[in-house]
Amino acid sequence: MTSFLAYEDTAPGTGTDRLPLVLVHGHPFDRTMWTPQLAEFARTRRVIAPDLRGYGASPVVPGVTPLSAFADDIAALLDDLGVDRFVLAGLSMGGQIAMECWAGFPGRIAGLVLADTFAAAETEEGRRARYAMADRLLREGMRGYADEVLHRMVAPYADAEVAAHVHRMMTATFPEGAAAALRGRAERPDYRDLLTRVTVPALVVVGEDDTYTPVADAEALHAALPDAVLNVVAGAAHLPNLERPEEFNKALGEFLARVDA
Repeated sequence: MTSFLAYEDTAPGTGTDRLPLVLVHGHPFDRTMWTPQLAEFARTRRVIAPDLRGYGASPVVPGVTPLSAFADDIAALLDDLGVDRFVLAGLSMGGQIAMECWAGFPGRIAGLVLADTFAAAETEEGRRARYAMADRLLREGMRGYADEVLHRMVAPYADAEVAAHVHRMMTATFPEGAAAALRGRAERPDYRDLLTRVTVPALVVVGEDDTYTPVADAEALHAALPDAVLNVVAGAAHLPNLERPEEFNKALGEFLARVDA
């Protein structure tokens, strides 16, 4: 299968002695969510950040997009780029896609980074809420939603430029793509048992003030994974990689050094 995803592939000819890093963004964002990490880690390794289908510059696919479809897209992109083994990092929905990648092709993943995410299947109430939100986005567009959730995505005290970047990503997202992802996410499987069978090192990161995926959710991931480190980032909500990039990059850099070794 040939990939159709838009993506950034930094310095593909360098860092060949270190594992590539693949970054999977959350909802409703795009690959620019990873700007601080692309800048930091491209100096020492290949870093690949796709726009998921329905987001950023990738094609919009309406209807229902299950997490398994996102995972298949990532596998196809990495096939096209000749990347066999890599460290995989995902945040929020991207973390759940990373878990789906582990379910589908664990032999290619050398290390797993799960940021501000959780592994349980959706509750019935949550399932109804995601379908209702999908309908709302198609009916109203993204701006009202973006205005409402901005200061849960980033903390109210976040840097104004960071908040503006997050708001731009949300309002630029196509409602059809966001709605399809919401419907697919509503039907996701439970990954909790899967995590107990992860055989590679893992890093769990969470913003201390995250209300979408609180610290307790990160602690549950950490407890389930056989070989994991937990890092709680102070002064951040749901997007610590943007709100506190120095702290996030330090934790990720230490993890990558361990996996490389």
